[in-house]
Amino acid sequence: MTDQTEATSPDPDPMDEPGEGTGDRDGLSLEGDLPPLPAALEAVLLVTDEPVPAVTLAQVTERPTDEVEQTLQQLAADYARAGRGFELRNVAGGWRLYTRPDCAPYVERFVLDGQSARLTQAALETLAVVAYRQPVTRSRVSAVRGVNVDGVIRTLLARGLITEAGHDEDTGGILYRTTPMLLERLGLQSLDELPSLAPLLPELDELDSAQPST
Repeated sequence: MTDQTEATSPDPDPMDEPGEGTGDRDGLSLEGDLPPLPAALEAVLLVTDEPVPAVTLAQVTERPTDEVEQTLQQLAADYARAGRGFELRNVAGGWRLYTRPDCAPYVERFVLDGQSARLTQAALETLAVVAYRQPVTRSRVSAVRGVNVDGVIRTLLARGLITEAGHDEDTGGILYRTTPMLLERLGLQSLDELPSLAPLLPELDELDSAQPST
């Protein structure tokens, strides 16, 4: 006579159900809810202003690095074949979207035409943080302002009011500082003539300690 307890199947382990293991991240199923790899890579590359290594993109998309590298190369070839106004380049150990060199006259015209426009309040606030805390990274400027400043930083770079000043030794992020053009626009001889606003801004070490660890 067969023991009934042996014939009864055990209850399934909740950890073994689909969507609870490596195939589910932050509530998103990797089987249908996410876009194709090429689209995901394009989306990430559109919001970065510095080269991103393939291994970083692989971590973000949770795909093998070889597959990501091959997809990036295919995207670069597709853009070139289609004659798009931008191209994907592998430079400085990472991948980044750039405008095509032969489109430079149009880009320059667009940028220069915008020189006469007044800076927004967000741009002025960001410029002030850079001026008083330079050299400083975008993440630290964002921490001071409490908002993402990527677009504003690009505007200030295009206006020639700030420029890149190397990389932060701790984070590797790009450092920014103001340019002589800012002093010229303000009618100052040096940054020492700026009003004493700096004491009102938090110190950089305070910002670092306030940011959550990753």
